[in-house]
Amino acid sequence: MNDSTATERLLFAEIFDKPVVMEFDQRQGSSDGGAVLLKAAERRYGLVAAMSGCLRDSRQAGKVDHPLQDLFKQRVFSIGCGYADANNSARLAADPMHKMLLDRDPVTGLDMASQPTLSRFENAVGPRQLYSTGAALAESVIERHA
Repeated sequence: MNDSTATERLLFAEIFDKPVVMEFDQRQGSSDGGAVLLKAAERRYGLVAAMSGCLRDSRQAGKVDHPLQDLFKQRVFSIGCGYADANNSARLAADPMHKMLLDRDPVTGLDMASQPTLSRFENAVGPRQLYSTGAALAESVIERHA
């Protein structure tokens, strides 16, 4: 985004009962505002936490910037927002909405993991861990439908 910012305001009085005002004058903006619904669903069901709990972290603790659960969340939420390719992580690393999804401050919080970090994460998961995450997913689905 360039240094000049335009302030624009939209009102939706004819669509909504209550006034809705949208202002587009922030440097830190995101086009993925609907992702808060994904975050709400994850909080309610705890599926991401359950599945990421099945993974083992064999990295050296002193060299870790991003916890395993954050890497898992980053991939799940990115895919949920339509960014199936980990190459998008370079563009999304500082995105305020995606940082909020990982419980980080949208402006000053630590940027998200890079594409190489995500690729190492994805390639480090073995068959037994994949089976365990699948079992956690199945257990969650069965529990919801019981």
